[in-house]
Amino acid sequence: MRNYEEELEKRIAYIRGLLENAHASGIVFGNSGGKDSALVGILCKKACENTVGIMMPCESKQNYGSDMDDGDSLASKFGIENRVVDLTAVKKAEVETVSKVTELNNTALININPRLRMTTLYAIAAAENRLVAGTGNKAERYMGYFTKWGDGAFDFNPIGDLCVGEVYEFLRFLGAPESIISKAPSAGLFEGQTDEKEMGVTYAAVDRYMETGEASEHDKAIIDRYHARAGHKSKGFEIYGE
Repeated sequence: MRNYEEELEKRIAYIRGLLENAHASGIVFGNSGGKDSALVGILCKKACENTVGIMMPCESKQNYGSDMDDGDSLASKFGIENRVVDLTAVKKAEVETVSKVTELNNTALININPRLRMTTLYAIAAAENRLVAGTGNKAERYMGYFTKWGDGAFDFNPIGDLCVGEVYEFLRFLGAPESIISKAPSAGLFEGQTDEKEMGVTYAAVDRYMETGEASEHDKAIIDRYHARAGHKSKGFEIYGE
């Protein structure tokens, strides 16, 4: 297990160094109500008082329910400023406009959500001289389980070197709300969506494979397939530890 007291100090110093070098006044991150965004929010708030979380519901009922409840709990417990930008109408307008020139398939429709969210974060960052914090963990990066130029875009990512199990350990060390720690990982892209169900493999299996090279034949086939397709996604970003 990592020494999370030491990890906390190092990551705070890392974030403060980036802010100083960029002459930025603060940080903005997507407060999704999930484990990764929670950890990023806590770390950024401890490093920079002027940290703002943006909740960006878009169509999914979960976005308006448990996700917002958990995002509010995080913000309340750690004193993080929280704002809401509802993107449902924006998504509808985008789909209607683009559908005039092409037929959008399910992949295209799903990926609009995270790209609209990142556009929103960068608009706020530009208006307020903030850096955009990324929220993807090491397993998601390895699997390519993120949207290019959506949740895969950021100015820096303070947790990109952490496996999912380590994210949970860090959250427990920091005293994050249990509702966030215990909920099934989900991007909330559509009703009933969970990361592990969509990938067909558990994060525990991905962590184990990355750390030891060991996996069942079933899990290995899935992980290798995802990883092989992910190479073009993970270049040119500022990630802690790299």
